[in-house]
Amino acid sequence: MSAGSETVRLTTAQAVIRYLASQYIDIDGSEKRLCGGGFAIFGHGNVTCLGEALYDHRDELPVYRGQNEQSMGFAAAAYAKQQLRRRFMFCTASAGPGTSNLLTSAALAHANRLPVLMLCGDTFITRLPDPVLQQLEHFGNPSLGLNDAFKAVCRYWDRITHPAQIIQSLPAAIATMLDPADCGPAFLALPQDVQGWTYDYPVEFFDRMVHRIRRQAPDLSEIADAAALLKSAKRPMIIAGGGVQYSRAVAELTAFAEAHAIPVVETIAGRANMLATHPLNIGPIGVTGSSSANAIAEKADVILAVGTRLQDFTTGSWTAFDKSARLISINAARHDAGKHRSLPVVGDAKLALTALGEALAEYKAPDAWTDTAKAERHAWDAYVADNVRPGNRPNSYAQAIGVVNDLCDPRDRIVTAAGGLPAEITANWRTLDIGTVDVEFGFSCMGYEIAGGWGARIAQSETEPEADTIAFVGDGSYLLMNSDIYSSVLTGKKLIILVLDNGGFAVIDKLQNNTGNTSFNNLIADCNIAVEPFAVDFEAHARAMGAEAETVANPAELAEAFERAKAAERTSVIVMRVDPHDGWTAEGHAWWEVGTPHVTDNERIRAAHVEQEAGRSRQRRGI
Repeated sequence: MSAGSETVRLTTAQAVIRYLASQYIDIDGSEKRLCGGGFAIFGHGNVTCLGEALYDHRDELPVYRGQNEQSMGFAAAAYAKQQLRRRFMFCTASAGPGTSNLLTSAALAHANRLPVLMLCGDTFITRLPDPVLQQLEHFGNPSLGLNDAFKAVCRYWDRITHPAQIIQSLPAAIATMLDPADCGPAFLALPQDVQGWTYDYPVEFFDRMVHRIRRQAPDLSEIADAAALLKSAKRPMIIAGGGVQYSRAVAELTAFAEAHAIPVVETIAGRANMLATHPLNIGPIGVTGSSSANAIAEKADVILAVGTRLQDFTTGSWTAFDKSARLISINAARHDAGKHRSLPVVGDAKLALTALGEALAEYKAPDAWTDTAKAERHAWDAYVADNVRPGNRPNSYAQAIGVVNDLCDPRDRIVTAAGGLPAEITANWRTLDIGTVDVEFGFSCMGYEIAGGWGARIAQSETEPEADTIAFVGDGSYLLMNSDIYSSVLTGKKLIILVLDNGGFAVIDKLQNNTGNTSFNNLIADCNIAVEPFAVDFEAHARAMGAEAETVANPAELAEAFERAKAAERTSVIVMRVDPHDGWTAEGHAWWEVGTPHVTDNERIRAAHVEQEAGRSRQRRGI
């Protein structure tokens, strides 16, 4: 047999898993397996063939049994985020509802630009047994199925109709997941018959391959244009997004800001780009931001956005900036770099900041501007210190955040996602170390908190086993998805979970009230119920899943419980009631566009609509 022509006969499923097991990535000079393993719930659509292949590679690719497919996807996304998108995990689900349960988590990964590989069962290519269990029949288009729904929420999608197809499809899926500009979830539909079909694969297809994440150098003319604009700035500002961390450009960002005395504000995804104590860290910006960051954003004349997609919570629905302010956007993705007529610098943040710094030479922002920004931050710090102080009002999210912030270790990882907690943590959390905050607000997905905490802890335990993962979750999100408390106990991946119970969907009740509406269907007490409203016994529920659990009455008791949780060897759940009305951070918000009724018979709603529309006067209309 001639060189290069050796083959090995494998099923499609065996080849997929063997290929994944042979992929590595260079991380700071150390080679690690690219795929950290996966999450699986087996059914008839994936157990017989894919399950068989996974069993044979269970040491190289550890498989975690999920409790819910959606939560598996959340855990995989959180794993990828903690790994700074350098490693990923797969999720495998059966054909039908098992796969459809992954739709929400695929959308979360897509919105947050996170690599997750989905290996999902599909109906039979031969169609001989049709219609099969859980098949959706489209009479005029028999090739259309449930899995086609994932085309809208994945960066890469393919249906494997022949075993040889994976020779092209798998490398393409991995290339997409590792691409700094196009990173996101990849979906492979695996028909049940094709999974078991065999093919003589070239042996070299399974050779060990070491990947590196591309660093795209910026165009020098774009750097020159950006430098010329920045040199003209009297009031420059940097918006630091999550892309700074994915590029591992935190040191370059800090050095750039210090060299040119430019104030830095952080997006939600960019929290923990700088320590809270850094003098140029002026705070989080936007709807859930700080008065300090929003104050300088209103006055800035040149804004350098680094690694951010400029979501509405960052821009205050594009009212946060002066209409005459000019934008420069450094981003690996061309689509993001050109938003709102930004002067684009398409390329890697680490390389671009270095090049731009060299082009700026001795430029520094005026002292008066930098001093103003620092003064604003000093005032905001004073507000936060009082806002998190126990006893300043009834139990609140902010008080709980302050307690944990004071007692946690610098490298502990904070995870939250939906409801009021993302705003409260973004505003009140003081960053103790770089890259330690995961506020999932790209898709703002209820249920991510505990599932994402589990995935983050799996990743964290690989590199920082001595640190803790701390999940903040409201009662609404807890009730939606909590079964990975059980997962964390089963797998020995300890979490500390704070359940802050405000009696329903309190943040949406607040939005409802702020727009003139009457409380309805958000707080439990305002719902269509047949009994007196009552609180769930979250402590008993968590204990039933194997966790340590206790209920506390106030922040002082929370502090004592948190120290016990730190010392515990397994997942600990701490429950505290918080006030749904008198507990919110009142300062720091920017305008946010929400739809309000233009016609109504309710005077309160009409007045709220007029007030809401008044904020539109500052909105930039695409420029």
